[in-house]
Amino acid sequence: MAAGIVLSDRQRLDWLRLIRSDGIGPRSFRSLTNRFGGAGPALEALPDLARQAGRDIRICPPAEAEREMIGLIRLGGRFIALGEADYPRPLQAIDSAPPLLALMGSATVLCQPAVAMVGSRNASAAGLTLTRRLAREIGEAGFTIVSGLARGIDTAAHEASRPTGTVAVLAGGLDRIYPQQNRALAERIAAEGALVSEMPLGWEPRGRDFPRRNRIVSGLALGTLVVEAARRSGSLITARFANEQGRQVFAVPGSPLDPRAEGGNHLIREGATLCAAAEHVVEALQPMVGRPSDLFHASGALREEGTQDSDDPLWEELDLPDVARPPLAEAERSEPDGFGPSSFSSLAAGSVGEGDIGPHLLGLLSPTPIALDDLVRASGHSAREVGRVLLELELAGAVLRHPGGGLSRASL
Repeated sequence: MAAGIVLSDRQRLDWLRLIRSDGIGPRSFRSLTNRFGGAGPALEALPDLARQAGRDIRICPPAEAEREMIGLIRLGGRFIALGEADYPRPLQAIDSAPPLLALMGSATVLCQPAVAMVGSRNASAAGLTLTRRLAREIGEAGFTIVSGLARGIDTAAHEASRPTGTVAVLAGGLDRIYPQQNRALAERIAAEGALVSEMPLGWEPRGRDFPRRNRIVSGLALGTLVVEAARRSGSLITARFANEQGRQVFAVPGSPLDPRAEGGNHLIREGATLCAAAEHVVEALQPMVGRPSDLFHASGALREEGTQDSDDPLWEELDLPDVARPPLAEAERSEPDGFGPSSFSSLAAGSVGEGDIGPHLLGLLSPTPIALDDLVRASGHSAREVGRVLLELELAGAVLRHPGGGLSRASL
């Protein structure tokens, strides 16, 4: 692994105090450390700068930063600083790279060539099946799979790639797993792969934290693959970040009749690479592996004595000279988890375990035929129960059965 800076314990504490202070994000962190020669001098200058800007800000006390560092160690994690050897070079190259990244798990997995896989929380059974196949085959080709631990496509991607390496990026603190139903999965990922976050311990994720997470998901990877996504979705936000970061964007095409395919089809129309098989991703990205110096310059790297400035639209940062106030990103106005309204929201309300699983099965079905076994596995119900409900849906004309046993939704 390439050599980098090595922070002392005191410097690491100063970095944590500065980034945890009010009005400080990656952009202003870089400006301050560049101007004053390090995080320690920047902390000393910050009160006067805040007064000049007409603001009262809270500077993170040393004791609070020490508690967070100790808490992370007790969880089995540690902080990696931007520019250190274990900090992933692809992420280091983006303008809004987190100065400190909290890690639980393997830094080796974190720093391997990676592909981000994202998609709908309310995924179809066909989409989940394809995600598992793609994640497994891309992983077997030597790539770590990165995703955001959300329900649906993210979960399927993580589960299928655990044997070959997976990284989950959290929107909250590493001790605040979201969604709760993925806690066990997160524990397995921490043991076998890596969990990362830029947020403080104890931080409960809010709506605007998910787009921030998404730019890390794309920033860790050579390319981002969108499997299923509505036209307004967090997955398209991740794809937009990937494009802005100079990374390749892939999308799985889908039926025009399925709202979950609108986002991917739109990306393909806009120039994303169509992906129908794992080799479409592997063949495009394989030439980039092993040539990191050609791909990722160190413009994002921070040295204790200075940094470079950047633009970042996701933080309301302290309005300092030479640091223009960034506008609020459109992504911040998305719903929690970065997803906008979807015509499938009412279908997803039929949750597993309720008396009537018909809406849940309809939500898993799409115009693309899916095998009964895959539908049963995605539903979480017994084959007998699924078969009974499918018969009722067929009789009602809501489900079509195709030659060979495939099942699809009649209309959306």
